[in-house]
Parts: sequence; structure tokens; C-alpha cells
Amino acid sequence: MTGPSQARTEAVDPLFSVVELDFKTKQYRKLSINEVRPSMEAGKFVWIDVDIAHSEAARQLLTKLNLCEPEIVEDAMSREPATQIARYDDYIHLVLSGCRLVGHKFDLERVDAMMGENYLLTLHKGAPVFLEAVRKSYVTDFVRFAQSPSFLLYELWDHLIENYLTVHKKFEERVEQVQQQLIGDVRDQVFAEASELGSDLLHLRKVVLPARAVLTDLSTRKSPFVSEATQPYLGNMVGTVERVLQDVLVDRDILSNSLNNYMSLVAHKTNQVMSKLTVVSIIFLPLTFLCGVYGMNFEVIPELKWAHGYGFFWGAAGLIVLGLLLLMRRNKLL
Repeated sequence: MTGPSQARTEAVDPLFSVVELDFKTKQYRKLSINEVRPSMEAGKFVWIDVDIAHSEAARQLLTKLNLCEPEIVEDAMSREPATQIARYDDYIHLVLSGCRLVGHKFDLERVDAMMGENYLLTLHKGAPVFLEAVRKSYVTDFVRFAQSPSFLLYELWDHLIENYLTVHKKFEERVEQVQQQLIGDVRDQVFAEASELGSDLLHLRKVVLPARAVLTDLSTRKSPFVSEATQPYLGNMVGTVERVLQDVLVDRDILSNSLNNYMSLVAHKTNQVMSKLTVVSIIFLPLTFLCGVYGMNFEVIPELKWAHGYGFFWGAAGLIVLGLLLLMRRNKLL
């Protein structure tokens, strides 16, 4: 039996890798592409993993293997990632959408998995994060726990959901950072960051939502390629996906409420300033009126001839101001 350390030191073909798994003896070994058919005919289970980034070489290899429809290969090479399931007579076809964090953003990584009676064929471009995690752990789980080939489906979904959880955790940290930035002196840039984060959370939800539907289908609908012993474990994962979806909605609500609270605080401060300006305006409005009246250029204004007219003017102005202040205090405007 090949050990994990030995398997890592072997030369790896950049186009494909093939592993034979014997669930009775718990032995596994790497195969060449020419050994795939004989191994399957001998009743062994093989996992064929193909990097379709090299499109022409991958097409030739997959045509030689003839394990899936040509349309599936073309879709895997050209279409955008979208988690879904399709059932055929000889296998089931899963499209899994993983996430790779790139700074604050994340890119989708598509993995097509065809599960047949005695093979698993996975197609992808490059090295998807969750598939690499499967590669690192599946040997240990195979030796300790695996009872049927369906354990590979469990491994794929387990690490895919872990991938979603990791991305969501990063988004939660960003939500907390935006909340902290909305306290005290606020930069205008934080509003752009909040808008971008809200869009990213919505995008993540759109990625996880179809995963729930596919996982529910696998866990509830009978299939010759998914063992009944594995289905309850897949069903438990549906609950985890549900929690991710709920947490994403909660994060969006928290983000939205934080922005609303900040805008309410700004509006409250603005109202306070406007109230003070209104008080000043109320006081100076009658004084401005008096100044306007006695500033007119008419020759006959009786008050201009009064000996104490200037004093009367300021006395009237003082009384008006005092009266307005008492009135506003009485009506709790001050």
C-alpha cells in the first residue's frame, strides 16, 4: 500500500492523476492512464482527476477514456461555475462551485464530478482550493472510515462546505471592520466598502443557495451511485449549508443596520445644528425687520426726531429678544 508521504514524492503529471482504491483491502495505488480500464474491469474503483486547462490534451485523454458525454467536457471548459446535478444511466454528474479568496474578493472555481459504479472522474482548471484539500485528507479517511465509493462524494462536499465557511468567516471579519469604521470620524471611503461588501455577501449567497438544493437531492433521492449509508451524512451537511445561508443574511442585515444607524446619527446631529440655526433666525428676523423699517430713505419718519429714539429702538429690540427667548424656552425649543 502506498503511504501518504510516498505518494507526495512521486512525480505528478500536470494533466491528470489516477488512483485505484480497494475498499475491501483498504489498499490504494497510483495508476497510469492505460491501467484505468483493466482496473475497472477487475472490480476496483478508480478516481481519475483531469486538469482541463490544457484543453486539447484533455479532450484527447477524455475521448480515450470515454467515461462521460462530450457535451459535459465542453461545458466544463467553457461555461461559468453553477452548482447543479444531472443524472445519467451510468453515472451522476455534479457541477461544484468552490471559492478562492483574492484580497477582499473571491473567484469561483468549477469542478465537474462524474460518479459511476466504479469510477469518479473530476474535471477542473488549475488547482481549486477545496479539491486540493480533498487530495490532502482523503487517503487518511479512506483507510480509517471508507465503506464505499460514496465516501469520495462526502469528502468533496465536506471540503466544499468548509470552503464556504472559510470565505464567510472572512466576510464576517470585514463586516466587523466596517462597523468599527462607522464609529467616530468616518471616512467617505467606508460607504464604498460597505456597498462592495454587501454585494459580495449577496454573491456568496447565490453561490451557496444552489449547493443546498443539490445536496438535498443527493441526500434524499435514491441512486445506485450514492450509498444509503452516506446519505444521512450528506443530509447533515444540508443543515450546515442552511446555517451559512442564514448567517449571510444576518451579516447583510447587520451591515445594513450599521449604515442606517450611522445615517440616523448624522441626521440627528444635522437636526441639532438646524435647530440652533432656527433659534438664531427666529431671534434676528424681527430685529432685521426693525432695521429694515428704520433704514428706509423716507424724509418723514417720526421716530427719527425723537430725542431718545435710539434708546427706544434698542429697548424694543431687547424686549423682542427676551420675549422670544422666554417663549421658546416655554415651548422647549431651547
